Amino acid sequence: MLKIHNSLTGRKEVFTPIEPGKIRLYVCGMTVYDYCHLGHARVMVVFDMVVRYLRHLGYQVTYVRNVTDIDDKIIKRANENGEPIAALTERFIEAMHEDERALGVLPPDIEPRATRSIEDMLAMIRALIDRGYAYVGGNGDVFYAVSRFEGYGRLSGKNIEDLRAGERVDVDEAKRDPLDFVLWKMAKPGEPYWDSPWGKGRPGWHIECSAMSTRCLGNHFDIHGGGMDLQFPHHENEIAQSEGATGEKFVNLWMHNGFVRVNEEKMSKSLGNFFTVREILARYRPEVVRFFILNSHYRSPLNYSDENLDEANAALTRLYTALRGLRCDLPLHEGEGRGESFIARFEEAMNDDFNTAEAIAVLFDLAREVNKARTVNPAEAEKLAATLRRMGGVLGLLQADPEDWFKGKPHTIKPTGGVSFGGSAPITFIPAAYSDEKIDELIQQRLDARKNKDWATADRIRDELKEQGIVLEDATGGTTWRRL
Repeated sequence: MLKIHNSLTGRKEVFTPIEPGKIRLYVCGMTVYDYCHLGHARVMVVFDMVVRYLRHLGYQVTYVRNVTDIDDKIIKRANENGEPIAALTERFIEAMHEDERALGVLPPDIEPRATRSIEDMLAMIRALIDRGYAYVGGNGDVFYAVSRFEGYGRLSGKNIEDLRAGERVDVDEAKRDPLDFVLWKMAKPGEPYWDSPWGKGRPGWHIECSAMSTRCLGNHFDIHGGGMDLQFPHHENEIAQSEGATGEKFVNLWMHNGFVRVNEEKMSKSLGNFFTVREILARYRPEVVRFFILNSHYRSPLNYSDENLDEANAALTRLYTALRGLRCDLPLHEGEGRGESFIARFEEAMNDDFNTAEAIAVLFDLAREVNKARTVNPAEAEKLAATLRRMGGVLGLLQADPEDWFKGKPHTIKPTGGVSFGGSAPITFIPAAYSDEKIDELIQQRLDARKNKDWATADRIRDELKEQGIVLEDATGGTTWRRL
């Protein structure tokens, strides 16, 4: 029984889809004027995990994540760069796709763009005006009349009178009420515009998601997600717009992931603790970053630090150690072996509001059982390893070849459920000064030196490899190696 925390009610609820067996999910995506940062990565990875698990449970999921490709920040950046807006947004959309592929994030089923959805926005604004929820202001902009919508503030828990009393927005004489927000902006000289019944202009930010989500998923759908920072005013405004325009309930369940903090401070450009995905991936393998994100509950704060990323790397290496040297691709049959109890515990954790931290703890318990069985019952160890790999795959983890992992070879996190990335390519995130062939050659020289009792040469080779981040592990069956 899957329970999900609903931001609208403030409690966990048993999830029941509107249409049995099918789930419609919308997530607010990126505004594409710069490279994705760690906060974006958390949104992408968290809801990728949600979609993977829902599909694991057998649901048919339609996942929509939009792209905002027209916005004040986009216009400003394009002007600063002296380039066309379309060129700027295309470049950063492709960069976003590269980042998500690196992190093993499956592409959404539908990825609408704001500039390709203008007609849907115009239709919704017309409906809001016709129903008395919107008006043309004194400056020609179209505004939403917040006071007309009963229950405004229920998602964020804010009282409309308190908001009005503490209003921080600059007084705008074009509005009837300082809380009213813009649906359609009249174009300023030199700005991009579209024709509308109210003159040449462009959409406000909030109307974009209302129009794109209802067009793709219908007026009433199952889940809407995004970062906690969007809860107010963006998602609050989406509810007001969508329900005002359609007269129907907009969304059954709202999910919000927590903030990202850097060394216990909220990540922000003003504090100078702002990290892009690419800056992080230059230092850590993408699966380490994915593991780091999922090792905390999605609603809790995520604290970024080098120490936490190093711990994530060490923890993920322990899981790959359990898989090393074992066949991990054995078919699993229901009710067969001790792995079933671990699957049950894993699903129990995930059914409790996608508790990935507890689900990963189950992976470590299973890894310990694999290691125990390795010498006494190799056949059982391989069955358990196959279960470990399968459960890791539900989270988008442990899909690399273990030897490739230890040798630092590039790999793409593989999707589950037969979904293809569509053209993604591995990226080398850890530079390797020594090739595999050179390492194997030095290991053989060391073995020869040890055979001849030339301990000085053997130690020198070990130290040389260690300086290159290569760790040797001597065992009865020979010497293996891995990159740090």
